[in-house]
Amino acid sequence: MKWQKAVFFILLTIALVGCNKGEIDPEPQAYTLPVPDHFPEPVFDTQNPMTRVGIDLGRMLFYDVRLSANNKVSCASCHAQSLAFSDGVALSKAGVAGTALKRHSPALINMAWANNGLFWDGGSTNLESQVFGPLTAHDEMAQNLFELMDELNAVPEYVTRFRAAFDGEISSQNIAKAMAQFQRTLISADSRYDKFKLNKSGGTMSPVELKGLELVKQKCQGCHSGELFTDNDYHNNGLDADFSNTDHEGVFLGRYRISYDLDDLGKFRTPTLRNVALTAPYMHDGRLGSLEEVVEHYSSGIKNSGTLDPRLPAGGLKLNSEKKAAIVSFLKTLTDQTFIVDPKFKKP
Repeated sequence: MKWQKAVFFILLTIALVGCNKGEIDPEPQAYTLPVPDHFPEPVFDTQNPMTRVGIDLGRMLFYDVRLSANNKVSCASCHAQSLAFSDGVALSKAGVAGTALKRHSPALINMAWANNGLFWDGGSTNLESQVFGPLTAHDEMAQNLFELMDELNAVPEYVTRFRAAFDGEISSQNIAKAMAQFQRTLISADSRYDKFKLNKSGGTMSPVELKGLELVKQKCQGCHSGELFTDNDYHNNGLDADFSNTDHEGVFLGRYRISYDLDDLGKFRTPTLRNVALTAPYMHDGRLGSLEEVVEHYSSGIKNSGTLDPRLPAGGLKLNSEKKAAIVSFLKTLTDQTFIVDPKFKKP
């Protein structure tokens, strides 16, 4: 019997070593989203329960260029972790077509709380449906979904991982589910501001930054509300006074493009202020290149129109230079250095 025990422990050791090297766990362990203490509970019901194997599969897909028609573009091509999953350019040309997109690539931050539509105009209802937009768009990944199934089925590891995650075959629906699961893990809540809020070590803020915090509460949190620093809603923030649609896709019309409600003309989704110092340029078309330009817009550049958010006075907030500098100083405390280097989010 001693030899049997020896063999057992040898096999157990091999199994444990294999797991440490990233072997696929045969059980799709349920995953509980780690909600930060000062965050609200996320609300989403997409019939897509999160599992560790599903998240790992989603991360593989996020970084895989096979998802594009020319096998050169991945999701990470426009969503780099080092930039809080943004791309650092106004209108990306990283897509298959090599032409500039019509809108700025949004940062992917705290997506588990994005429960009121995605894209700048709310054109998708959840992360699962959102996946198909960039995946099939001619100027983004331009992928044929049937060809993608063939490509992924030719990779034994993918066949095994899809079976482990969903107890089924590779399908476009399961691709979307896996990628949505991974994106919901992209939680950012460890900035210097967060440490200050939770009275943690490293949470010291200067008088100027504290003044900026108070100004943001007074002037900005009507839309950039709560600890998420977004209300996940749609607002006209005075960038334009004319929303004439000169593009056949209607991308300049804002939320109206989806709702066909005239009250939604020029309204775009409120982005989070978290990691905002990393995600320049700003606005739905990337027209503002720096935080200083953004603050100046709200101070003196507001353009009046029938759908302008009522919290914004026509002509702007009229901030003096001291207040503008304080706001910028505070916004920089929202940078989460852990988030942009976290190995859980890196290319596997």
